Formats: sequence, C-alpha cells, structure tokens
Amino acid sequence: MFSPLGMVLTFLLVFIFRKKAKFIYSAFISLIIFSNGLFADILWRLLEYPWERIDYSLVAPSDGIVVLSSIRHLPPGNTKIIEWNDPDRFLAGIDLYKANKSNRLIFTGGINPLTADLPPEGDIYIQEAVSIGLPKEDLYTTYPVNNTLQEAKAIKKLLNNEIPLIQKKIILVTSAYHMKRAKKVFESEGISVQPYPVDFKSNRSFISSLRNPLKWMPSSYYLHQSSSAIREIIGRIIYRAW
Repeated sequence: MFSPLGMVLTFLLVFIFRKKAKFIYSAFISLIIFSNGLFADILWRLLEYPWERIDYSLVAPSDGIVVLSSIRHLPPGNTKIIEWNDPDRFLAGIDLYKANKSNRLIFTGGINPLTADLPPEGDIYIQEAVSIGLPKEDLYTTYPVNNTLQEAKAIKKLLNNEIPLIQKKIILVTSAYHMKRAKKVFESEGISVQPYPVDFKSNRSFISSLRNPLKWMPSSYYLHQSSSAIREIIGRIIYRAW
C-alpha cells in the first residue's frame, strides 16, 4: 500500500468511488515523481549516507567476518547453476578473509520462504568459497533465516555456542543501503559491529546524474528503484533504525 505503485493504485481506486479528478492528478503526479531517475537517485543517496566504499587496509582485524545473504535464484532450464542477484557481499567477504582481517568467514543461511527449491544461501556460499581455495574449517553458516533480525539472532547463537572462543566483535558485510538497519539490529543483540558496506546503488557524483538526460525521463526501471528504496525506508521505520 505504501509502495509507489500501491499509492498510484490507491488513488485510482478512490477515484472510482469518489469521482473526483484530484485523485487522477495525484496518481499521475506520483507516477511521474517515483519513475524519475533523479528522484530515485536522491532516495538511494539518503539511504546510503554516510557510508562510502573503503579499502581493505582501513579495516581493523576482527574476530569474524559476517556476510549477510542477498538474493539468489534458479534460471530457466535443467541446469543446477544458481545465479547471483549481486555478488558484491560474497566477494567482499572473500577479499576481507584474504586480507587477513579474520580467519573466520561466516555466511548467514538466508532462505526465501516463498520458494523451497534452493538450499540456504550460506551453504551455497561455503561451496563456492571452497571451490576457489578457502579452507572449509574457516567457513561457517547459520541455521536458515529470512530477515535481518533472524540473521542477527542466528549470528549471536553461532558466536555464543558454536564458536565459543571468539568475542562478539565482527566485520559486517552488507549492502550500503541496508547497513544502517543491519548495524542497529546486530548491536541490539549485543554484537559489536565494524561496518563494511558494499553494493552501492548511487554514483560517486550527483552532478553526473544531473547531466544524464535519461535520468530526467520517466522509466519503469527507476520506478522499481524508487520502490526498493521506499521498502527499505519502511523497514527502517519498523526497526527504528534511523
């Protein structure tokens, strides 16, 4: 209901019953605004502030590197290859491990409760990490989880029970727009977090966006971008993670 498309449909539904033109205008204006590339870019910059991509050398060693799950999917066909949504989180975790920031690389066991055809992402990540040469004894995953709060609780249990020798101090790897909420949730579980944000959606320079004529034109792609940003904003409101 609070997504951009939900707002547009709500205005149209109200128009059907109220027969007032202002609801049609509201639907049209909302659609134009949320499908504008500059507006979507502003939303992403707001969500990703104040994070910046940092060099591995600036990261202090920690007791564990925790990589939050992203979204994987099975493509059409009979192949068992599982495709990425975005590999930045996984690759950053690998690079931090290789940079000796910790000898424990922990993946959360993300699952989509609406699809039962994929194993937990942590299992997939471990297989892929082993395939590129990382020792399996340094790799860990949690029980299946499907949201940020469950990830934090699963990591806390892993730190307390399965790896009792390490402190609750981690390098947290997740998308920049998700970092503020994730950091708040993990800290509420008593875990000390060193953020390592990746997967930035906004460009380095906003001026370059202003100069791009395609950013000024309505697009279904930018409507999707705005919708994803609004979803994260709603998540922050629910988690009180501003």
